[in-house]
Amino acid sequence: MVDKPMSNHRTRFPFSINKLIFWSLISLAVILFFFVGSPPSTATTTTSSSHSRRSLRGGPQWQTSVIRSSTPSNPKGLRVLVTGAAGFVGSHVSVALKRRGDGVVGIDNFNRYYDPSLKRSRADLLTREGVFVVEGDINDSSLLKSLFKLVKFTHVMHLAAQAGVRYAMKNPSSYIHSNIAGFVNLLETCKSVNPQPAIVWASSSSVYGLNSKVPFSEKDRTDQPASLYAATKKAGEEIAHTYNHIYGLSMTGLRFFTVYGPWGRPDMAYFFFTRDILKGKQIQIFEGAEHRSVARDFTYIDDIVKGCLGALDTAEKSTGSGGKKSGPAQLRIFNLGNTAPVPVGKLVSILEKLLKVHAKKKVVAMPRNGDVPFTHADISLAKKEIGYKPGTDLEKGLNKFVTWYLAYYSNESGKKDRLSSW
Repeated sequence: MVDKPMSNHRTRFPFSINKLIFWSLISLAVILFFFVGSPPSTATTTTSSSHSRRSLRGGPQWQTSVIRSSTPSNPKGLRVLVTGAAGFVGSHVSVALKRRGDGVVGIDNFNRYYDPSLKRSRADLLTREGVFVVEGDINDSSLLKSLFKLVKFTHVMHLAAQAGVRYAMKNPSSYIHSNIAGFVNLLETCKSVNPQPAIVWASSSSVYGLNSKVPFSEKDRTDQPASLYAATKKAGEEIAHTYNHIYGLSMTGLRFFTVYGPWGRPDMAYFFFTRDILKGKQIQIFEGAEHRSVARDFTYIDDIVKGCLGALDTAEKSTGSGGKKSGPAQLRIFNLGNTAPVPVGKLVSILEKLLKVHAKKKVVAMPRNGDVPFTHADISLAKKEIGYKPGTDLEKGLNKFVTWYLAYYSNESGKKDRLSSW
């Protein structure tokens, strides 16, 4: 697909309020991008590996580490910059790329949205795998330029983002800073280098918002976001289209559907349900209108990784050079889900079985916090174009998660024992 809409049904903004929301987000992002700049890292841990990632940035040792990490062991391997590399999906993708022979350099700001020690542990495992993770922010233009000056990246796997639907009500500016301003800053760097890399980035199933048609197809309308997080992800898709059209950047967006698994995010329901069930705390299970079950298209991390690699492997080269477009460039977007929605109540039942603990449950009405009652992915396009075939059912995936969780948190004082392999 070249220099045309991501699907046959382009997003429209038929109502003035939708236009107002969208362009207000863009305007705020531009203000932050040009005037606020990058905040310092909020992480406080200072291990030897994080010290080299941070304080020696730009020095000979740092440059050597970046170049070594970016060098493929496979002669035909890619050179990939992975943003958000210490995150849940980013760490898994980085390991998978490195193990198949690609060169990988990560970047992460180790923010405190959730416990940074989990991110540090992931980064330590990446170090063991030979992946160098730069500690920095994607809003730092000079840092990005330094990395691209050292390495001619063939691809960028952009996974850095402010995640979480509910947190947007507490800290909305963080979503603009990362999901819009950060994305624009990254694209500004990519469009100016020669050669331009192909870019694969994480969108979200949240863009479907209040859409009631199921399963969700890439052709469905996405102009009714139910949360600020969803609005920033939708804005990212429009920004991607713009940079593709003007500068010839090859762009592939991936709409993830409720990713779960080992080394996951503590803010996700399956994670904190596990924690609270083991502690004997009451858990709340949301229900929709008319007592309908809330359901999610839970997608196991290994399946998501395969989708990410498939997108990278089929991404065509960008067509620009030094900020100038020479021809139409590839523009795609895919759903990555499991196409098998499961009620949250069943998720809890599976966890009870695996943990051998009866949960203290309380069913409550779903609050108006940006959550939607169900998600369901149509993955036919991803199957056809990138060979995406998820193969992990929820019980099998949760079993792997629970095994990891019990091992990781069984001895919090013994870090070495907690760093289990992937």
